[in-house]
Amino acid sequence: MKTLLLVDDEPRMLDLLSLYLIPFYHCIQASSGKEAILKIEDESIDLVLLDVMMPEMDGWSTCEEIRKYSEVPIIMLSARNEKVDIIKGLRIGADDYITKPFDEGELLARIDAVFRRYQNKDLSQIDYHGLIWDEESYELKYEGRKVQTTPKEFLLIGLLLKNPNKVFSRAHLLETIWGNKTFTEDRTVDSHIRNIRDKLRKVDFPIDRHLMTVWGVGYKWVSKE
Repeated sequence: MKTLLLVDDEPRMLDLLSLYLIPFYHCIQASSGKEAILKIEDESIDLVLLDVMMPEMDGWSTCEEIRKYSEVPIIMLSARNEKVDIIKGLRIGADDYITKPFDEGELLARIDAVFRRYQNKDLSQIDYHGLIWDEESYELKYEGRKVQTTPKEFLLIGLLLKNPNKVFSRAHLLETIWGNKTFTEDRTVDSHIRNIRDKLRKVDFPIDRHLMTVWGVGYKWVSKE
């Protein structure tokens, strides 16, 4: 059974979340960001449900701190539903953002969706409707036709294919693909995405249905399955 870490400074919310989730997951509770970080370091956590509005160390700061050393999936929970807050959560590394009050069914569905995305992360070969990304041979093909890519383009499309429907900010892509020690501008990501689109159009892959721009944030691969 997968283990979820529930992080909220309100005991009633922690109890409510546990009531929803215990039939499906093993749940551990933390009442602050600092406590959550300690539990992630000491225990095997499969996903974090992280409240935004907490005293001392809020959800934003907690998420940023977790991302310094862990890729554990994070879903942020908040009564704030402004678009700017949702974008902020995605930019700092959250995998999803759910506004309170939420439906029990929606919460479970969002958790399942995040887990499905993470199941693909360790794949060395992906076949998406005839588009084959092969890490071992370092090749990208569509219906047998090889697509010539640069190393960074190859890594970019691989990351997107492994995480369908997840929004990646430009900053996240820069850090993941280029490394956080490299001085690179956001438009470098844009030019690589443009090149990927052009190359896949030339082999007749319907790239415009899948590689989407999320304005003001970054990019995502939309799965049509």
